[in-house]
Amino acid sequence: MQLLKTCLLAACLFAASGAVRALEVGDMAPDFQLPAADGKTYRLADYRGKQAVVLAWFPKASTYGCTIECKSLAENGHKIRQFNVTYFMASVDPLKANTSFAEETNADFPILSDEDKSVAKAYEVLGMSGVAKRHTFYIGKDGRILKIDTNVRPETSAEDMLSNLETLSVERRAP
Repeated sequence: MQLLKTCLLAACLFAASGAVRALEVGDMAPDFQLPAADGKTYRLADYRGKQAVVLAWFPKASTYGCTIECKSLAENGHKIRQFNVTYFMASVDPLKANTSFAEETNADFPILSDEDKSVAKAYEVLGMSGVAKRHTFYIGKDGRILKIDTNVRPETSAEDMLSNLETLSVERRAP
């Protein structure tokens, strides 16, 4: 019984110390450097001071909901690009799987592969089953998190992204 009390006390102290703290709006977004289905490597820090970034995590390439979400973004890319933003989809799938997925959905934006799951862990989206949760991060030009959308609907993902970019006052590109 004493051991249980000691363990509970230690857990409470650890949590209270701030060592276990979820990402929140206003926090600096964790930097990443990940390969993409287009053959390039992308790093968040390269966009700092230049434009906003949207990082849309998805569970698994070529599955029903993820295909709907990707096609929604691909079909509405011209509307999203009206904003001064770069947007990515990302998963913990192997690069080869995401490359095939990008081709089958006609993705006109980078699909990132986080095969070692380190970035998914940093963004706190790695689920118990080992795949990413469907969460979208809106990151300002200054590198700070503007919004974390944990209620992403695949069928309206592009419309929701547009609405969020507008609500967050992300600047539009010059015509």
